[in-house]
Amino acid sequence: MKKYKARIADNILRKKLEGKGAVLVEGPKWCGKTTTSEQIAKSILYMSDPEKESQHLTMADINPKMLLKGKVPRLIDEWQLAPKLWDAIRFEVDHRDELGQFILTGSAVPASYDDIKHSGTGRFAWVKMRPMSLYESAESNGDISLKELFTQPKEITGINLLNLESLAFVLCRGGWPQATTLSGETALEQAFDYYDAVVRSDISRVDNVTRNPERVKRLMRSYARHQGTQASAQVICNDVMANDNSGFDVDTVYSYINALKKIFVVEDMPAWNPNLRSKTAIRTSDTRYYVDPSIATAALGLGPDDLINDLNTFGLLFETMCIRDLRVFADALKGSVSHYRDSRGLECDAVLHLRNGSYGLIEIKLGGERLIEEGVKTLNDLESEIDTGKMPSPAFKMVLIGVGDFAYRRLDGVYVVPIGCLRD
Repeated sequence: MKKYKARIADNILRKKLEGKGAVLVEGPKWCGKTTTSEQIAKSILYMSDPEKESQHLTMADINPKMLLKGKVPRLIDEWQLAPKLWDAIRFEVDHRDELGQFILTGSAVPASYDDIKHSGTGRFAWVKMRPMSLYESAESNGDISLKELFTQPKEITGINLLNLESLAFVLCRGGWPQATTLSGETALEQAFDYYDAVVRSDISRVDNVTRNPERVKRLMRSYARHQGTQASAQVICNDVMANDNSGFDVDTVYSYINALKKIFVVEDMPAWNPNLRSKTAIRTSDTRYYVDPSIATAALGLGPDDLINDLNTFGLLFETMCIRDLRVFADALKGSVSHYRDSRGLECDAVLHLRNGSYGLIEIKLGGERLIEEGVKTLNDLESEIDTGKMPSPAFKMVLIGVGDFAYRRLDGVYVVPIGCLRD
């Protein structure tokens, strides 16, 4: 039996159960939702068990309460197969009047809400899981705590053990839990299998709309090429139409992207709208990202050697990996991540916000002194634009890098941290 690798979501789920009767764990297929929930659950109902699925579905219609009996918290895996369970669980939570009763996990096919009568407000909490961060998969040693950077330490110390080759490998492999237990080509192949499942079936099963696999491939390839940009649906449409003469239009692009969002394959990033001293127009379009960089490399047909031979592409997809990790860490800190871009072209890759109003500015660079200096200039330029009479100054500024031996604080106060040293 494989040893369970601790997830940042473990503590988040436990805390949510302490305050709500039921918790719904959402996220992309194969990111570890069920396995993580199994560590906390005291009893489990696998709705998709082939030997019992028919019985379970019948019972969900006749007497759903019977399926909810068992030690708590009780895990209901693949609950969306019987959407009526939602209201049954809500009813049980109300009448038991106790917290931490149920954990629900979903799959790549969202539930139909036609049979759901209650939103679950006050009874349910939600936890979003993503593929593993490098810290969770043990590629980051965790020398530098993102939380501690908010206290503005005068000195930080970290040693990065990831070189260019290992960084390219973990990027293409992705944070899929099973893949992190494998090595070499076998590990790399897992992302291609995931991509194939999305293309062949998952994107069509979302809403029972049949979508042409070749057209899905072209769209996902275009999306991969536009990682970290605010490319419009029209731009993506034109990209796809270059190799498609069958009437692909913007509305179709939106429908495909929305389907990918519903199964958590795509997770775009909202724009940050700070108070500025100038009247500069802030761009409000979302930034395009896959939930894991390995989806982009699979869509493009790339491996580690391809990235090493094309550092521009490597840098773009490295940003996607960093955003994935920052989002995982932000969840632990009860924060969120956004981006900044204005009409003058000034951009900041990530802004990490906490509930208390404090925030950090983060630039992402593959590595090298020139790129680090570019990142520092961007951070300082943006800080100088912020109207500190209306909002606080950034708690910290950080250049998050891939290649570099050490984590350190520069004399100007900007932190330089390799992703191989970062944790929540």
